[in-house]
Amino acid sequence: METRKLGNGGLEVSALGLGCMGMSANYGPAADEQEMIRLIHAAIDRGVTMFDTAEAYGPFTNEELLGKALAPFRSQVVIATKFGFDIDPATGQRGSGLNSRPDHIKAAVEASLKRLKTNVIDLLYQHRVDPAVPIEDVAGTVRDLIAEGKVRNFGLSEPGVQTIRLAHAVQPVTAVQSEYSLWYRGPEAEILPTLEELGIGFVPFSPLGAGFLTGKIDASTKFDSTDFRNSVPRFAPEALEANMALVELLRAMAARKQATPAQIAIAWLLAQKPWIVPIPGTTKLHRLEENLGSASIALTEQDLQDIEAVASKIVPQGARLPEGALAMTGR
Repeated sequence: METRKLGNGGLEVSALGLGCMGMSANYGPAADEQEMIRLIHAAIDRGVTMFDTAEAYGPFTNEELLGKALAPFRSQVVIATKFGFDIDPATGQRGSGLNSRPDHIKAAVEASLKRLKTNVIDLLYQHRVDPAVPIEDVAGTVRDLIAEGKVRNFGLSEPGVQTIRLAHAVQPVTAVQSEYSLWYRGPEAEILPTLEELGIGFVPFSPLGAGFLTGKIDASTKFDSTDFRNSVPRFAPEALEANMALVELLRAMAARKQATPAQIAIAWLLAQKPWIVPIPGTTKLHRLEENLGSASIALTEQDLQDIEAVASKIVPQGARLPEGALAMTGR
């Protein structure tokens, strides 16, 4: 697989990473650990070098999974994880919300290093901006962790433009992670131009719209009771029905390119900027192979114009997150 560079610090990763959250949390019961270790190893065999996790996924269990799976390949891979929620690093007990106090960041990183079975985190994101802690203090703490050799690169997840600029002035930001796909194009207005100006990479999560853009979900789909999509407005049956126009667009282009809708959705992201590295997640080998196949699909300028001509007329229905979670983004 071809590689791409994130930021100006020399971090080079596979053009597609692997989002690992769904292996342990948020999409129903956790998958079998040994099966997921085999899946992660299959991703490495196929050229994937960047693996995305967070202390909050589980909490802790996803980092522990990656620690076991990646230990034999540590020198070949890039591990990205996140801090920022009020979780006791020792017990996993959740607090009232966000916590990016410097002492909490340091404790969270020490605990993550142990779970990940490594002495350095390649890319450390603030999971959500904490309005109670100046971002300069957060960036300064990560700068100190980089100086200590415990972290290599600094990232931000779901920040606003002002936060990016203030943080970057203290400690250069290597990557910003936010949701981005044909279903949610919010970053195009301000985030992407800012990242291009500052030389910061972009890592879109949910590049398949939490599964919707695969074409396998419709108004009759039933999710597990613990699946977060049950509480997401855009997955309400009436919203799904209205949003099917996007899936039909992807199906039409997929037929033209002898691909699948999911592959077109990811190929479209890859075509937007050379410093974009999507991180689709899966628990199934055939989906992993399908997703990785998108990296070899070349969308021509005409293909992109044809997609835009239709997509620009479609207004996605339903918020991408529940109201409480949405309030934590774009700060």
